[in-house]
Amino acid sequence: MKRAKLEPQILVLVTLGLVAFGLVMVYSATSAAAALGDGDPSYYLKRQGIYALAGLCVLVVASRFDFHDLRALAPGLVLVSLALCAAVLVVADPVNGARRWISLGPAAFQPSELAKLALCIWAAGWLARRKRPPQTLVELWRPIGALTLLFCALFLLEPDLGTTISLVVMLGALLLVSGVPLGTLAGAGTLVALAGAVAIWSADYRKARFLSFLDPWADPDHTGFQIIQAQIAFGSGGFLGTGLGEGVQKVNYLPEARTDMILAIVGEELGLLGTAGVIVAYALFAWAGLRIALAARDPFGKRLAAGLTALVCGQAAVNVAAVLGLAPLTGIPLPFLSYGGSNLVVQLAAVGILLNIAGSGARARAPVPDRGRRDGRSRPARARRRGSAARTRRPRHVGGVAGAR
Repeated sequence: MKRAKLEPQILVLVTLGLVAFGLVMVYSATSAAAALGDGDPSYYLKRQGIYALAGLCVLVVASRFDFHDLRALAPGLVLVSLALCAAVLVVADPVNGARRWISLGPAAFQPSELAKLALCIWAAGWLARRKRPPQTLVELWRPIGALTLLFCALFLLEPDLGTTISLVVMLGALLLVSGVPLGTLAGAGTLVALAGAVAIWSADYRKARFLSFLDPWADPDHTGFQIIQAQIAFGSGGFLGTGLGEGVQKVNYLPEARTDMILAIVGEELGLLGTAGVIVAYALFAWAGLRIALAARDPFGKRLAAGLTALVCGQAAVNVAAVLGLAPLTGIPLPFLSYGGSNLVVQLAAVGILLNIAGSGARARAPVPDRGRRDGRSRPARARRRGSAARTRRPRHVGGVAGAR
């Protein structure tokens, strides 16, 4: 009983801790540059605080909303996500050459963030209904592969390679947990890698970013500038850092300091100790999320919990690797820490669903209609009827005398 309550508590504490820490680091990363530009030093903090409050409200609602009902909502969420991802290519104003956000008054919404959550819910429901997971690439292609390819194509048109990578990582973890053979996953991974190579080489800026990862000092003033500045930030921080708010890389040196590269600001101001603390927090989140998935007896809840955990921690792993120079920069934000409303709200919604699964997913195994007979009756219901019939069966008579039990 104690162990069953431990994972949700860790999940809540880690999430709230990262959100609060993210608010502090967003203010630290933006206040100096805003003050030098005669702006409001707390402008980004106020906006992120509003997003955090909205996200926490969504978390509470999602934690009390029965996750089983999400299966019925999943097709609608997927269709809405597809429509919004297509609409953003037409109606959105370009920002830094990309069309990713739909303006809603003073706020902005990124449809690709909703798309990741929608596909996770739909894929978990589809895999839970099958008697066995896809065994071949052909089975994997229809319909999960085709739908994923459609989403990825829309993301790349924005362009948004980072979201594409996080979507593929989440789906790969979901398929692995569902029991797809390793050979099939290896074949699918090879096709994804080939498609990724084509996507990188088809765009000059992606190719330049990949080559700068291999040797950032080959072009230190242009393509390698961002990763070099991140390395300088980590090197300047040392073990304990220069002190909270005392970093200099955020003052017009490190591009995207408040979003994709916020971990570099953590490394400069709080040192190796602060960076390690952030990584440990995500490791605890992954442990709690996967424990919730293991404890869930409901097939849909088990897969959904694993997919949502991979959605958060997979994105964190890719961001950390990129900022540390272990992987190419992809523009993936750090969950709960980076500035950005859409990502923060969606990630907190994922935590709320995880908490609901932890509270109800381990209580009983929900019937899956597709696994019953052709008449749609589930196995547990048939077993109960057989037991009831056995108890009410009339005793057999042998030679006019009731047979002894």
